[in-house]
Amino acid sequence: MEQLTTLTLSSDFWTRPDVLAVGLNDRDIVAALRSGRWVRIRHGAYAAADHWAGLDDIGRHRLRARAVLRATGEGVVLSHISAALEHGLAVWDAPLDRVHLTRLDGNSGGRMRDVTYHVGAVDDADLASVDGVPVVTPTRAAVETGLLVSSESALVTFDSLLHQGLDDHDGLRRRFESVSSWPGSRHLHIPTRMADAGSASAGESRGRWLFRVGGIPAPVTQFAVHDRDGVLVGTCDWGWPAYGLLGEFDGRIKYGRLLLPRQDPGAVVFAEKRREDAIRELTGMGMIRLVWDDLQRPRATVRRVEAMLRTAA
Repeated sequence: MEQLTTLTLSSDFWTRPDVLAVGLNDRDIVAALRSGRWVRIRHGAYAAADHWAGLDDIGRHRLRARAVLRATGEGVVLSHISAALEHGLAVWDAPLDRVHLTRLDGNSGGRMRDVTYHVGAVDDADLASVDGVPVVTPTRAAVETGLLVSSESALVTFDSLLHQGLDDHDGLRRRFESVSSWPGSRHLHIPTRMADAGSASAGESRGRWLFRVGGIPAPVTQFAVHDRDGVLVGTCDWGWPAYGLLGEFDGRIKYGRLLLPRQDPGAVVFAEKRREDAIRELTGMGMIRLVWDDLQRPRATVRRVEAMLRTAA
């Protein structure tokens, strides 16, 4: 049916009023859902099944959030985790089942189905827009997200905020201080102090948290190594120069980011090995690599890092 194709091509999602506006009815909605062409992303909102299937959990949350905004109308903005995702901030172990809105219209907060409505003081300096989507500012979104997650998860988002240059450490600290008297904010003291623009991924941030809770000295982030002519040879995720040890976090996505068009992944891994060999030769320092599984067994990983620090020193 031509109207179905028009809706599918016109937007990432559509609502029941959109369906009625092109001359379709509720029976057509049911038929499209039963045929598998559409999926219901929330009450009264739909998307093409193949598009929805291609989204990860973050992409699906963002699509639902936009559908919630359209249904709610003016007087609200995305906040907390929902705003953080719109700003492109990294999140880890954050609940994505609910869309978070902050009211600007003076109405009360609460929970309804898949939406949490928050209330609080919001002035013009707290408001922003991402591709036309009304949101709170990145720093407010980061701190609000921190209120809903663990200290480790908060560090991931705080590091991402600073790494992307969306604010500096002073701005993050001031925002935290503005909510430091709120219930549930005490656990953000440490991640606020620890936040570091040098952490470029969730894995690197979680590694730093592991080092802290395991009693391992805090590393230098983005430790740069130059040759004798001052040419940059490589930058390591972590460095313990006083102990003669360097560290890297190897998430699988890391090598994908290094790929050039039509480049063999094996060639990238080989180039990475050559880079590491050159760094070892220039510095005489040891190298430890952590992967996601290492973060799932913290005690064993802490013992391993401690042993490497002793050996390298």
